[in-house]
Amino acid sequence: MANVINWFEIPVDDLDRAAAFYEAIFEYDSMYRMEMGGGQMAFFPMEGEGVGGALTQHEMMRPSPHGVLVYLNAGDDLAPILGRVEDAGGKIVMPKTQVTEEIGYIAMFIDTEGNRIGLHSPH
Repeated sequence: MANVINWFEIPVDDLDRAAAFYEAIFEYDSMYRMEMGGGQMAFFPMEGEGVGGALTQHEMMRPSPHGVLVYLNAGDDLAPILGRVEDAGGKIVMPKTQVTEEIGYIAMFIDTEGNRIGLHSPH
């Protein structure tokens, strides 16, 4: 059975500010940007046929800490990424917390646009 989730979009008010935030915490060189459907998008790096996503600035989308919660893959250990959140302009709202040994760890932050975003890692 295929994954239920195949794409996500994180709404932003300022695409440049939001892209700079995610580039800083994940240490991306640069997120690819383009206009699409009357809005601006900055794409998260993606390999193969996995789930992809983008930051999206569009009049029909508004950032919110109360909407759907997306957990981003933080690699083997989310601590280094979480450690860069506040310096990049975000706010940690849940520190690194073990869910179970099998599931691993999660953390949450508010990004520069006001979205609540989760991180997940096995360690």
